Amino acid sequence: MRLQKVHTGHRVREKAILAVMRIMMGHAPGVVRTLFYRKEFFGRPFSELTQQVMRGPSPWSVGEREVFAAFVSRLNQCVF
Repeated sequence: MRLQKVHTGHRVREKAILAVMRIMMGHAPGVVRTLFYRKEFFGRPFSELTQQVMRGPSPWSVGEREVFAAFVSRLNQCVF
């Protein structure tokens, strides 16, 4: 269940970005809406962690990590 505020409570800049995503993709992914909502509390820290995990030092290549992320998203029935 997503809070209505997360679905509609964005600033003007984020609303514009979401509108462009809807035009280009047909929808704006829920994860993007969540990252935009209260960026200082959740969006930036989570994005920084994701960047570190996906691009930081690892025995796995960036491509392998992307495939792992896509596979897990698919298992979780998450459009990614």
